[in-house]
Amino acid sequence: PEQRKQCYHEIDSLSQLAAKYNIPNEYDKMMASIGATGTNAYTSFDVTRYMNEIPSNEIEKWLKVESDRFKDLVIRGFHTELEAVYEEFNMGLTQDGNKVWDALFAKTFPNHPYGTQTTIGTQEHLKNPSITNIKNYFKNYYCPNNVAIILAGDFDADETIALIDKYFGDWQRNPRCRQPQYAPVKPLTAPADTTVYGQNAANMMMAWVAKGGASHQIDTLQLCEKVLSNGTAGILDLNVNQKMRANGVFAAVQTLAEYSQFLMGGAPKQGQTNHELRDLLLSELDNLKQGNFDESLLKSIVNNMRLSYFKALENNETRASWLIDAFIEGHNWADDVAQIDRIAKISKADLVAFANRFFTDGYACVFKEEGTDNTQKKIDKPAITPIPANRELQSDFVTEIVSTQSEPIHAKFPDFNKEIERGKTKAGLPVLYVKNNDNGYFSLSYCFELGSNADNRLSHVPSYLALIGTKKLSAEEILKRFYSLACDYSVSVGEREMSFNIYGLAENMQPALALFEEIMKDAQADKELWEDYIKDVEKNRNDDKTNQNGCFSALNSYAIYGEKSPYLTRMSVAEMRKTAPETMLQALRDVFKTEHTVQYYGPDNLATVTAAIDKTHKTARKLAAAPTADMKKPVRTSGNDVYIAPFDAKNIIMNQYINEGRQNDLANLPAIMLFNEYFGGSSMNAIVFQELRETRGLAYSASATYRSASYKGQDESFITSIITQNDKMMDCISTFNSIMDEIPQNQAAFDIAKQQLLSTLSSYRAVKEGLFGSYMSAKRRGSDKSLEELVYDGVQSLTLADIVRFANERIAHKQFRHIILGDEKELDMPSLEKIGPIKRLTLDDIFAK
Repeated sequence: PEQRKQCYHEIDSLSQLAAKYNIPNEYDKMMASIGATGTNAYTSFDVTRYMNEIPSNEIEKWLKVESDRFKDLVIRGFHTELEAVYEEFNMGLTQDGNKVWDALFAKTFPNHPYGTQTTIGTQEHLKNPSITNIKNYFKNYYCPNNVAIILAGDFDADETIALIDKYFGDWQRNPRCRQPQYAPVKPLTAPADTTVYGQNAANMMMAWVAKGGASHQIDTLQLCEKVLSNGTAGILDLNVNQKMRANGVFAAVQTLAEYSQFLMGGAPKQGQTNHELRDLLLSELDNLKQGNFDESLLKSIVNNMRLSYFKALENNETRASWLIDAFIEGHNWADDVAQIDRIAKISKADLVAFANRFFTDGYACVFKEEGTDNTQKKIDKPAITPIPANRELQSDFVTEIVSTQSEPIHAKFPDFNKEIERGKTKAGLPVLYVKNNDNGYFSLSYCFELGSNADNRLSHVPSYLALIGTKKLSAEEILKRFYSLACDYSVSVGEREMSFNIYGLAENMQPALALFEEIMKDAQADKELWEDYIKDVEKNRNDDKTNQNGCFSALNSYAIYGEKSPYLTRMSVAEMRKTAPETMLQALRDVFKTEHTVQYYGPDNLATVTAAIDKTHKTARKLAAAPTADMKKPVRTSGNDVYIAPFDAKNIIMNQYINEGRQNDLANLPAIMLFNEYFGGSSMNAIVFQELRETRGLAYSASATYRSASYKGQDESFITSIITQNDKMMDCISTFNSIMDEIPQNQAAFDIAKQQLLSTLSSYRAVKEGLFGSYMSAKRRGSDKSLEELVYDGVQSLTLADIVRFANERIAHKQFRHIILGDEKELDMPSLEKIGPIKRLTLDDIFAK
């Protein structure tokens, strides 16, 4: 340890010297200047992926930057970035799901890298890095014979390929690049069990080893998955989840390049052990092996797969991911395109025979139990001298990229009066209509301006409704009917709004609507199911207290709303037990007696849609106005103070929050959005990210957001967010305070932030179903224009001086509420006491009973 400290001191000293030749974040600046969003990267077992979402007019500049980056690596800021990755590792220590995955892969692949090493490595790996090994790794694998450039979106393919040739054509192959080879994985012949421990609620997972993702075996495995678990009418859905025989179970296929896994798992209910849950899953797997399911289910699965496929085609991210899988796993793309047709030819007899061959006793199983994890080790923070940000400097390359003009994309914002047609049903219900010209998918929603603030029973209606049937149909029959129609419904309940959504194949809209209406009008209360449901709610709430993110969410809500926190105003378990299930359904039916609007997106014309609604959705001619409910108002902060709740972890989650009671004003929205982009937003070019991560290595991620409320009349507020190692807490607070009290000013960085925001807004398009979301967001704020258009118009004239003035008025030299979830024994409490009064909260204080 002492030698390590001395070495680190030398590295830190050298980094200060190197910083004279380094301008941090230049890549991020260039990406921001072209309007790129979602700039990120990840590594998994078989793939390292770098990704951006870029405006289509900036492809050439993007290619120019990326070709320089991947052809000529220069490592900068190495030790601070390494510390940021270590913070990512710390975050993972509190996520017991990571332990389950690691243990499961270790059991299924004991002699293969899938099981012998984790992607992020160990504490010792991260504290003993070799920059030489990293450079050698880059030289070996970052070469054109091991890389794919994958794009999906709005571009001319031939022109883009020519540009790729222009910028990457001289990239030299590495003839020595070889993928490591390993002996075949030996199949398991008996169950291989293990147990891991942690604070989170108990759960378990099991896996069978399958062939790699390019194998046609995956077709049959995916059909097995859907027969078992399709979210609606699978064996596990009907026999376990719908009957609440566990706290949620699933089946899934995990494909990788060399091998794949078929997974089954879930969480036990109250009083059930993980071993009992494993036995339950195996018994339901026997139903697949014995053919105890309707053959018609296979046809329904194929129809639903086609529907999901065509819906997914609309999403660029999904299409790019499919191509990535094909490249990494070695698929033949023609095979991928034909997959659903192949699956449609698999008979029930074929499937059952395969299941009996594949699902043997040779599986791995991991039991995650509640308990103390003694494998975690505390490592003190390193002594890092902040690297200069050098914001006043800019390389010639960045200057060239930023100053090069591209053919502009002209902003195009929706005209809600033209792009959303209006209609009315015979009963007078307003209908908002958008035509789907691409495929046979439809969605129809009944939207109400009331939610859980008006009646906290409504939050439980969706889950309880899914458990019960009608006089004529059982819950199981309802699920099967929806699935056979390739349709489904959902209920969404917010604090102030509620919607009932029916969606699927447009050709089956009429029977799907009729089935939905039958449920709404004739659902039958079941006291026993209600009592079982309450037991699950009670367990889930207890489980939330074992989860770091869940605990912080409740603490943060309490610090902002006090006794009005949604975690405290929701129905308590005691209240639920006193409530008859009939009253829950009556609350549902009362909703339909109030005014509501219909939203439709699909291929049918407006007249056909209104006729279908008239036929199935019977309402009174005169509907009641939605009941008014108190808007949950956040508390106004005054003076520095600390709200702290306990959680045993190697890191803390911390927010700094201020609310001075400023009413939101649409006129401020452009300045708010530009301030967030420049100062604390998601961009790696933002001041907060640079100061907290890049120059000091204090966190994996950090942000600060000035919040413009979602509804007219609500308060604006400001909040910082960070997850950091316990002994870095005061460093984080000090750094946040310094950059908030005197916001760093750099004209070039501001110009890039403004350019990014305008570029992002220029390429923004509200289309298809997205039109409804844009319209409703504007309506809530009292605007007849899209909020994006308001921001775009208002940002044009804003200057750095305007943003500095905005920051000085609203966040500089203010007093904050410090919201901290952590272990006091590991924190610098004397320093916190100097900040202001400390309010110590228990988990019982912030969670409803």
